[in-house]
Amino acid sequence: MIEDGPAVRVGDSGPRPVHLLFSEPTRPFGDDPTLDFLVNARGQWVSIETLVRTWNGDGLDTFLSSLAEDFRGWEGTRAWRSLERDLTISAEHRPGGYVHLTWGIHDRPPSEEWHFETTTVHAAGEEMRNLAAELHRFLTSTVE
Repeated sequence: MIEDGPAVRVGDSGPRPVHLLFSEPTRPFGDDPTLDFLVNARGQWVSIETLVRTWNGDGLDTFLSSLAEDFRGWEGTRAWRSLERDLTISAEHRPGGYVHLTWGIHDRPPSEEWHFETTTVHAAGEEMRNLAAELHRFLTSTVE
């Protein structure tokens, strides 16, 4: 885990659950809007890390904010993906006021030989707003 740089943890960090760690946001091409960051899925039986490439975060924080604003629920599944589809999210609002986020970490094109998915559960409303705010701070931490 990166202790001295910007990082966001999503999910429980207990021995069995899988949690995600977003870290090391960088702008590899200077002032270009390309924003890369690492995402690491870690649990008792898994440790996967990949570089995610986005265009200014691809609206990840906005997507999560929209889920928080619709805390009363929605029908079906909402989806988000990064620029090169190396990170995907599908969101479902379930009875009881919880949002289930299924995070997909994918091998980069053209091989696309593997993918990994895990689901985290968040209370609709305030918990989702906090997650969106944390990721917004993370995604804008490289901007001066």
